Amino acid sequence: MTIKYPLPANEFERIINLSEFDLDYTNLQDSFENLARLAAKIAGSEISLVNLIDTYTQWTISSHGITIDQMAREESVCQYTIVETDKFEVSDLTADERFKDKFYVAGDPHLKYYYGIPLRTKAGINIGALCVMDKETKELSPEKTEMLNIIADEVVNRLKAFKAISQIQNTLKEANETKKRIVHDVRGPLAGIIGLTEIIAEQGDSNKIEEVLEFITLINKSSTSILELANEILTTEKKLERAPTLKSDEYNQLVLKEKLLQLYTPQAMNKNIKFEVHTAADTEVIPFSKNKLLQIVGNLISNAIKFTPERGSVIVDLKLKIGTHSNDLIIQVRDSGIGLSQEAIDSVLKGQGNTTKGTEGEKGFGFGLTLVKHLVETLDGILNISSEPGKETIFEIRLPQPQK
Repeated sequence: MTIKYPLPANEFERIINLSEFDLDYTNLQDSFENLARLAAKIAGSEISLVNLIDTYTQWTISSHGITIDQMAREESVCQYTIVETDKFEVSDLTADERFKDKFYVAGDPHLKYYYGIPLRTKAGINIGALCVMDKETKELSPEKTEMLNIIADEVVNRLKAFKAISQIQNTLKEANETKKRIVHDVRGPLAGIIGLTEIIAEQGDSNKIEEVLEFITLINKSSTSILELANEILTTEKKLERAPTLKSDEYNQLVLKEKLLQLYTPQAMNKNIKFEVHTAADTEVIPFSKNKLLQIVGNLISNAIKFTPERGSVIVDLKLKIGTHSNDLIIQVRDSGIGLSQEAIDSVLKGQGNTTKGTEGEKGFGFGLTLVKHLVETLDGILNISSEPGKETIFEIRLPQPQK
């Protein structure tokens, strides 16, 4: 039986929306761990996952009951959830033609039940899914599904908050004294709010006003969290003053290399492909903007792995060309795959998506390279492609960088 994989009608808009969060999938586990655990507890399930889905990959940014970081998009159940408006439920995965042969159903942990909720932005775009799974079938009550919806909304809210905080921190790093003054001004009122809520809480306890106490407790916790964030920013600033390092919006070649190896080595190993990232020794510690880099290079690497046969190679070369007034970050992704025809190259450079299958039948969703072209252009960069069908393909990105 040929499985037809689902594709959201707004797929290109969807992956652009996800790329705008500019996430590093390697460091989000702790931020969502409590939500994943809470989802499993509410559903009474063994496993819960918080997944974000890009063109090629399902990235698990937090999990409970299982250790997993990523999965090919076409292998996931959550790919079906992101085309839904409210939920996607499978009461028996073992009896469903789409899933019965998947490794997590036919083998350990032998999953049977799935319930997923789209992670939807305010604009109505599904960027991933919150899901609960179990080895036994279940029936979730309306109250439980409503609580799972609340958790899914909180996941999106946190992602938005992280993006906003990152933008604020980047801006404030350019004006350290302003940041210190803002944090100092914020700490006083917040401390006052916390003190006031504690007084009201004490009075409410004596008057047994349970509902008032509940809301006051929530306000207290929120205020405390903001105060802790302010203290953290101040602490970080002191560390930076003592030991200057990369800013939060910067990478150097060594840091980018480490990120790429951590994210994409599992995909390469799964296909028995050699994957290497090389840096230029003379410029490898010079900082450059990390804006959208993981999305751009990640899509190129995933595409290269997809179209490279077993025992092939995918090599990434990083270098920084130093200019008089500006620098150029040059990223080259070279694979020993099946290659591209000139017609296909022209299609990519025109920003046209086209769905094709990889060397082992991997499903393509047609927008990975289109997204790369779009993101490179938004950064005033240049994308070049050269290929020899049946031998290799080389993607080269040039991104202008202001000198520090």
